Amino acid sequence: MIKLNQLSTQTKAYLITALLVLGVLGVWHLSTLPTSITAPTDPIALEYEVLMGNIPEHTPAGAIITSTETEFPSPKRFAATAIEHLSDPFYDKGLNDKGIGIQLGYSIMRVLLGFVLAMMVAIPLGYLLGISRVMNKAVSPFVQLLKPISPLAWMPIALYTIKDSNLSSIFVIFICSIWPMLTNTAFGVANVRREWLNVAKTLEVSPLTTARKIVLPAAAPTIITGMRISMGIAWLVIVAAEMLVGGTGIGYFVWNQWNNLSIVNVIFAVLLIGVVGWILDWVFALLQNKVSYTE
Repeated sequence: MIKLNQLSTQTKAYLITALLVLGVLGVWHLSTLPTSITAPTDPIALEYEVLMGNIPEHTPAGAIITSTETEFPSPKRFAATAIEHLSDPFYDKGLNDKGIGIQLGYSIMRVLLGFVLAMMVAIPLGYLLGISRVMNKAVSPFVQLLKPISPLAWMPIALYTIKDSNLSSIFVIFICSIWPMLTNTAFGVANVRREWLNVAKTLEVSPLTTARKIVLPAAAPTIITGMRISMGIAWLVIVAAEMLVGGTGIGYFVWNQWNNLSIVNVIFAVLLIGVVGWILDWVFALLQNKVSYTE
């Protein structure tokens, strides 16, 4: 028999995770059991209820008369809904009736477009702020002023100026993704050892080669960390943005199901948002391991 202390740390973690999942499912199941109404066990009370027509004649004492399902979905009902959605994720029956795969596709496309645009601006600008102290001091006040603004606060301005809900959502993703990448890139570049830059200058290495061979490899882990943070924020914001602008996307799906009072669909979508966010973070974690830099 295998003893607990002989298990590896990873195996122990898996076991604890499995126990937590079973515990949550157990509590969920118990809290959503149907509520039963039983006939009175007292013969006089039972006869009174029969005379009043509240229960049928010849009902045995203590028998279950009705069983009411809770409004909150049970695990079994949730599983049936999940299977239904996942069995046909790409159906399209009109504006408000699209498969969950299509809704997720719209959201991921908006996040990726906004993220790539932010990357195209943030990394070169961050490099400039990190390499030049003058530019850093000149631009930093603007960054500090704009960074704390909630991304959703930009939505009315975007809708007014762009006049397109889809492009406005992409703009909001762009604006929320840019700051972590910008500040992390500037920090990573500014902390590249000055001795290496001085040697490159002494050897008259071109600025482009210095950036490619020295600065960017050394700053890459910090830049990827900024990208990972940006992606996490972008995925958080897209749900709220799509709730505001409507049309398509997982955020709109959640809001639409809430308006239809379909809590089981809302729970399914919320869990799916978590799964996709987990996968996106995992991809950047792999990338982070690939670019780890050792002197």
